Amino acid sequence: MTERLTIALAQLNQRVGDLDANAAAMLEWRAKAAGADLILFPELQLTGYPPEDLILKPEFVRRTMDAADRLVAATADGGPAMLIGTVIAEGGAVYNAMVLADDGQVVGRTLKHELPNYGTFDEKRVFTPGPLPEPIAWRGVRLGVPICEDIWQDRVCAHLAEAGADMLLVPNGSPFEIDKDEKRQQLVRSRVVTTGLALAYL
Repeated sequence: MTERLTIALAQLNQRVGDLDANAAAMLEWRAKAAGADLILFPELQLTGYPPEDLILKPEFVRRTMDAADRLVAATADGGPAMLIGTVIAEGGAVYNAMVLADDGQVVGRTLKHELPNYGTFDEKRVFTPGPLPEPIAWRGVRLGVPICEDIWQDRVCAHLAEAGADMLLVPNGSPFEIDKDEKRQQLVRSRVVTTGLALAYL
């Protein structure tokens, strides 16, 4: 495991469907984090959250993947790697995903496993659940990247810990909800205790 890893957490505003503006903001904040090894962005930062019926439009998904490719290419400049919240379309399915981009390439990815379908959430309607995620090996570290709802069910974090993750980086895109912060803090503490892993929650 590397001795030192500097991770920047970029909690940004976003506009649903505005791919160009969201991508530009990500690159702007990446430039501000020039001394970091890695910058973590929120869940679906590129599309805005929640994208809802936009995900049912193949052209929007195609444009999102093109925009993500441009962000990946931007990491060829030697600056911080990026964990990008985006969508991936494969085999007729569309996934809520985090893509790790470094040196102009995709070096890892996670597909959201637990899709919320209550309250304001209806992700099962537009996304396909990914498999239980595996740690992403990068620069001598194994990063567990459970996406939002993935930490509300303990099996995803437990699986990542058992699979050898060194830490958990948790991107979220939940809409604002009164009194939710304390619930999140309690949840995060419990996951740290049960897995024994350091955790950064964005």
